Order: sequence, then C-alpha cells, then structure tokens
Amino acid sequence: MSDPKVKAAYNALESAYADLRTVLDARTEAGRTQAQIAERMGTTASAIARFEASLITDKHSPTVNTLIKYTTACQKKLRILLT
Repeated sequence: MSDPKVKAAYNALESAYADLRTVLDARTEAGRTQAQIAERMGTTASAIARFEASLITDKHSPTVNTLIKYTTACQKKLRILLT
C-alpha cells in the first residue's frame, strides 16, 4: 500500500464493492430474487444481473431512474449522500 497508484486503485474498488453490497443488501432484506425484482421492474432477471454487476465495472453506469426503480422494487427509497 506504499505505492500511491496501488492505494488509489484499492480505494476505488473498495467504494465500488461497498455500492454493490448496499444494492445486494437491499434485495436480500426485501427477500427477493433477481427474477422477482425483474418482474416488479418489468424487465428480465438477466438485466438485473447485469445491473448489479455494472456497479463494480466502468462499462455501464445505471441511470438514477433505474436506481429508483430497483430500490422501489426492493421496497426501499433511494437516498444519495455526497460526502
């Protein structure tokens, strides 16, 4: 961790995995599968799998609308906190 580039990369991954954990926790707490969330959102289970995976890659960023739909399907409310 003495190399600043390694430390920055690690910190970036830590944040991404924390975001993913928050999303997965919401679905788990709701007691819903990807298929059940997909049905509530009017999409497919594979789309939900891609959405969840996208939170740890730079390939795709979900829209705020998608995040709202997902959290609503999990019976949660989206709250964005800037620190």
